Amino acid sequence: MRVLIIGAHGQIGTQLVDKLLAGPHQPVAMVRREEQLSPFQEKGADVVLADLEKEIGHAFNDIDAVVFTAGSGGDTGEEMTDLVDRQGAIKAINRTVSHGIRRFVMVSAFGANLDQEKWPDGMTHYYEAKAEADEYLRDTNLDYTILMPGRLTDEPGTGRIALAPRTEERSGSIPREDVATTILHVLEEPTTYRGTYELLAGDEPIEEAIRQSRQKPVPR
Repeated sequence: MRVLIIGAHGQIGTQLVDKLLAGPHQPVAMVRREEQLSPFQEKGADVVLADLEKEIGHAFNDIDAVVFTAGSGGDTGEEMTDLVDRQGAIKAINRTVSHGIRRFVMVSAFGANLDQEKWPDGMTHYYEAKAEADEYLRDTNLDYTILMPGRLTDEPGTGRIALAPRTEERSGSIPREDVATTILHVLEEPTTYRGTYELLAGDEPIEEAIRQSRQKPVPR
C-alpha cells in the first residue's frame, strides 16, 4: 500500500515514514521545500514536492491511503492556522475523494470534538480549525479515522496508550513516537473506519487498545 504522508517533515510524519519503511507499506513523503527531499530519498521513501497553500492534486497519483499529520501548531497566527489546519486539511480531503482514494487518517487534537468552552484559553482559533476539518471529513464517504492526541512529547514511545471515543482521563500527553505507531496500526484496521478517537499515553499495548476501542462507550 502506497501511503501519502502530508506533513512528513514534521516529527510525527518523519517517524511514521521510518515505521512504514520497516513494514509492508511504501511511504510517499509530501514536503514543501526542495531541500527536504533528499533526507527521505536517502532512506528509500518516495517523495513528492507539494505545498498545502498551493495545488496539491499531483501528490495523490497512485496513492492507496492518506495520512494528514500537518499542523501549524497552536501558537501560530490565525492566518497560518487557517491555511494549514482548516483549508489545507479540507483541500487534502477533497483531493482524496476526487482521486478515488478510500482511506484517510487525520491527526487532529485532543478536545477538538468538545464544546468551545472546554478548549484551552488562547487557542480557540486552532481548535476551531481542527474541529471544522474533522467535521468536514465526517461528512464524506471516506473510510476515515480521526485520532486526537493529547499534548505531544519527545519522550521515547512506550508502546502503551489509552484510545477511545472518550478516554477516562480528560487531559494528558503522549509521545510522538506512540502517535506514529498508532497511525501505522490503524491504517489497515477496518474497525476504526469512520471513528473518532482520543489518544493519550496509557496502559494498554497499542494493538490491543485499537482492538478494544470500538467497544468502549463514550462517558456522559
